[in-house]
Amino acid sequence: MATAPQPHGKLSAALPFWLSLGLIPLAALVATQGGWTIILLPLSAWWLFSGLDYVVGLDKSNADPETPEKALFWHRLVTLIWGPLQLVTIFGILYYVTATGHLDRVAEWALFAGLGILSGTIGITYAHELMHQKPKWERWLADILLASVLYSHFRSEHLLVHHRYVATPRDPVTARYGEGFYRFFIRVLHQCFVSALRAEKAMLARRNRHATHISNPFWRYLALQLGFITLAAVIGGAWGVFLFATQAFWAIFQLELVNYVEHYGLTRKHLGDGKYEHVKPRHSWNASQRASNWLLINLQRHSDHHYKPDRRFPLLQTYTEDEAPQLPHGYPVMTMAALIPPVWRKVMHPKVREWRETFYPEIADWRPYKNAKNPMPR
Repeated sequence: MATAPQPHGKLSAALPFWLSLGLIPLAALVATQGGWTIILLPLSAWWLFSGLDYVVGLDKSNADPETPEKALFWHRLVTLIWGPLQLVTIFGILYYVTATGHLDRVAEWALFAGLGILSGTIGITYAHELMHQKPKWERWLADILLASVLYSHFRSEHLLVHHRYVATPRDPVTARYGEGFYRFFIRVLHQCFVSALRAEKAMLARRNRHATHISNPFWRYLALQLGFITLAAVIGGAWGVFLFATQAFWAIFQLELVNYVEHYGLTRKHLGDGKYEHVKPRHSWNASQRASNWLLINLQRHSDHHYKPDRRFPLLQTYTEDEAPQLPHGYPVMTMAALIPPVWRKVMHPKVREWRETFYPEIADWRPYKNAKNPMPR
């Protein structure tokens, strides 16, 4: 694997990852112009970076994972300033459209659906980066971003359940082989919330505390979400709350699309008696598309993220085909394919079968894995 130029303190090293900031003025332009411009938000988030992937190609180089954090200042900064910018954008546009009334109701709905693509593609991705870090204030920024899309429990589910049980029957967001996205989406909306509640309850029980103890982060989640709903109501009344909820729904939809892609059909080997092999790079789909990794701050280097969850995004490593399964395209293209189940199956089922033959030729019966019927991990 080639070695990348080492991240350093100069802004130029981080600038490609700052391209996401261009969506902020674009959102303002769309809010003022309306009409056909509304489609520019999803086009910019999905199609533009998909096209750029074909222009700039793959990036299979790896930075030195021991790079000191002080050399990552400009990389980190974009994740830190995005939260305030996103909040100003969402609530500023909410005030503008409800105060001026220059758009009709359908156009306002479409605009906030487009804003949900922005807060889902960028906001939740940045929240994901921040929630894994050690400084409490970074985790607080993650909580604020997640509350702004009414999906705060994602932090508990992701940290306490997904990373521990990925690719086993206990992980709700490991998409099963043959499971279409829409069935997956309905399933995880319920299962992830319940899973997060149970995980936090178990954490408190180990400290001899009741589930309703004030230290349960669900109280913080509730307060933050109610605060944002109240702000939306103050700005735009019931319609303002509806528009705010619209962007939240589409942000969640975007998140779960990505979750669907990241581990589709991949399972850890059951060793017997509820024991599973350790998580390895082979249990996540890897993608080295350069431009979409700029947009998603290397989220597509997901195999390494599960190996080292608190590793800062500039230092995430990519893997070869011998170590981890490779997506044929970046997340933007793959999530669009997931919206059309026959297309998804045609692209991904041969790759899953190839993965099985490569890494687990000794497993003859895949039905318990496919149907999540193996014993729950201990």
